[in-house]
Amino acid sequence: MPLRDHFRPPLADRRRWDAFLGQWPAMIVIGLNRSLPERYVAGPHIHLGSTIATDPPGQDTYEVLIYNAEAGERLVAAVEIVSPANKDRPEHRRAFIAKCTSLLHEGVCVAIVDLVTTRTSNLYRELMEFLGQPDCAFPDDAPSLYAVALRWSNRADQWILETWVNPLTLGRPLPTLPLWLAEDFAVPLELEPSYEETCRILRIPSV
Repeated sequence: MPLRDHFRPPLADRRRWDAFLGQWPAMIVIGLNRSLPERYVAGPHIHLGSTIATDPPGQDTYEVLIYNAEAGERLVAAVEIVSPANKDRPEHRRAFIAKCTSLLHEGVCVAIVDLVTTRTSNLYRELMEFLGQPDCAFPDDAPSLYAVALRWSNRADQWILETWVNPLTLGRPLPTLPLWLAEDFAVPLELEPSYEETCRILRIPSV
């Protein structure tokens, strides 16, 4: 089924985008927990940043966190769903990039999914620039819609930042990303089924 534009008319006039972003992590969790090995567990986390102009920059958070329950509830992977507020001003973008950087440095696999059509910033490209990593995925104009998985991997005593990048297109299905839970073990993050189930539950039409 097609990827919808949840942030602009006509759909934005009929369904609230924040309801969609709030529900989608729960549907991703349901799909993951059906297939994750017993030692892993996924859970949703949603937090809305501050709305008062004088407050420090707040972070809207729509995410799924995956823990290794047999290793002291150690966080091993995170799925970060971008909101308009994550992209709307430089300090918010810097806060999002700092969060992803911290997770990656802690050995967490990070997936970023950006469906926001009303902001053109590409947080993945800004993250790669912050990390000082060359990026061949988007050599010219970086698309504003994309899904990517990243992790640091140790190869022959050398740390390498591995990325799996998928540009997204309105009207096309969403991709499947590798979600690395250990150095040599990944599970598929199937975005399309959870996306469609979210749209079905919230009665979001395809056009």
